[in-house]
Amino acid sequence: MKLQQPAAELFIPDNTPERAALARVTDLCIAAHQDDIEIMAYAPIVQCYGSNEKWFAGAVITDGGGSPRSGIYARYTNEDMMRVRAQEQKQAAGIGRYAAQFLLSYPSGQVKQPDNRALVDELKDIILACAPEVVYTHNLADKHDTHVAVALNVIRALRLIPTAQRPRRVVSMEVWRGLDWLCDEDKIPYDTGAHPNLAAALLGVYDSQIAGGKRYDAATIGRRLANATFFASHDVDETDSVAFGLDITQLIEQDLDPMAFIDWYIRKFRDEVNERIGKLS
Repeated sequence: MKLQQPAAELFIPDNTPERAALARVTDLCIAAHQDDIEIMAYAPIVQCYGSNEKWFAGAVITDGGGSPRSGIYARYTNEDMMRVRAQEQKQAAGIGRYAAQFLLSYPSGQVKQPDNRALVDELKDIILACAPEVVYTHNLADKHDTHVAVALNVIRALRLIPTAQRPRRVVSMEVWRGLDWLCDEDKIPYDTGAHPNLAAALLGVYDSQIAGGKRYDAATIGRRLANATFFASHDVDETDSVAFGLDITQLIEQDLDPMAFIDWYIRKFRDEVNERIGKLS
């Protein structure tokens, strides 16, 4: 399929022909930056790993040009970092045995423009080409502007797709803000405890970020461990690693306002806190 940006590419790790590679996708993660996929979507990655029935694919929207850098990367230009981060993402796709990896190469500033119809149309085309059962993306309560912009663009793209062709489920995931604050009944707990060596390898390929001063690998594993331990106060842990998601399928199906949608969960959390304090005061 034709991608919009001059530097954009579609990487297929096992060299399956494009049409067949995309047709096998069951789980698609659409993320802002290189490494966001591996941070937020390890659960579907590991579920698809080694399976003949389930296949994972990723789409990274931005070009990686604005990444922080230090150490051996301190003097890298934006163009250098774009090349490095694209290569790291391809390495992760190979390690994780992804069906396909899209690198759309948009500047971050363009992604944050609310009227970027070209990006929305491209996302729509990718979703239609893959026809996934589930789409994963950033959560609307994330504190990174580009992450929230990507989530909003995914929502816009899904709303352009006829109902019968939409994925059966759309889930928002944790990256720059966790979802442990959600009321327990609203959290989707994903078991991320399988193949810890694979989890470490997928995060570890991003040397430009780790050596560049951001220990996303350790922080991500730590969050998953904390989620598992602190999820249920009176129950024995069923797994030692958990990632949380929030189902946003209703947001697409009912054409709800994204701000009002996430605010409902924030108000529900506030009410739960106030009720607990009130009954113990």
